[in-house]
Amino acid sequence: MIITLKNKEISASIDSLGAELIRLEKGSQNYIWEVDATYWNKTSPILFPIVGRLKNDNYTINDSVYQMPRHGFARNFEFEIENKTESSVVFIFKSNAETLKSYPFNFLLRLEYQLEGSSLKMIYSVENKTNRIMPFSIGAHPAFAITDDFTNYSIRFNEIEELLSYELEDEQFNNSFKKIPTTNGQLYLDYSLFEKDALVFKHLKSNQLVLLKNKKPLFSLHFDGFPYLGIWTKPNAPFLCIEPWCGLADNVLHNGVIDEKEGINFLESNEVFTKNITVVLM
Repeated sequence: MIITLKNKEISASIDSLGAELIRLEKGSQNYIWEVDATYWNKTSPILFPIVGRLKNDNYTINDSVYQMPRHGFARNFEFEIENKTESSVVFIFKSNAETLKSYPFNFLLRLEYQLEGSSLKMIYSVENKTNRIMPFSIGAHPAFAITDDFTNYSIRFNEIEELLSYELEDEQFNNSFKKIPTTNGQLYLDYSLFEKDALVFKHLKSNQLVLLKNKKPLFSLHFDGFPYLGIWTKPNAPFLCIEPWCGLADNVLHNGVIDEKEGINFLESNEVFTKNITVVLM
């Protein structure tokens, strides 16, 4: 089911499958890319209860081994609508018999979309419904439309950054990194940057960025409280994913124990974890 939100300035459409944002429009412009399965079949999947790929696609809890696909399972399930207004909607997804096979915890995952002026706020919350500590990761994966030559785009962070990208090997971190060049404080985009997969930055000073086309701002993305940021595309693809994460893929040397995984989060029983991302259209 597709839910469309509107106010006087912008509109957003969200698919209840995965609570996935599929359109974000101001005037005649859609800022989210339109799916072409030749490149990728998603637009903005939610990543839960892990981010990235696990070593051997499994993990260990209390000596029991569980299988888990890349980026978790939430994006593949239908979400319920908890509340809706003309300009906001709250989606929820609860643990079930299927999720318990790969993730032995009861949880309530909530994703709220709110329009205000020219901005879309996305509120991610996780509630632990289990009577023990719950390890988890969560992340966003929005794909923004590229409608011009890729090299005409750049990213400007709100702080001066030395950009060190942690490198992936078979979708796992391999303990190496590379310095990503900037010019006048901006990261100029080129498909060659993504030859070895995503750019992954840890613990940036910045908590917001602006995407520019031909030096003109398109939108700002605010991601306060997210310790990791992924930026990704595919060769010649007409999209750019800008991905705030609370979690990471495994390291190639990881022992598989999820409690010892880099970037993992922990929730006490009945505790709620909440993070916000806001896109402001220019």
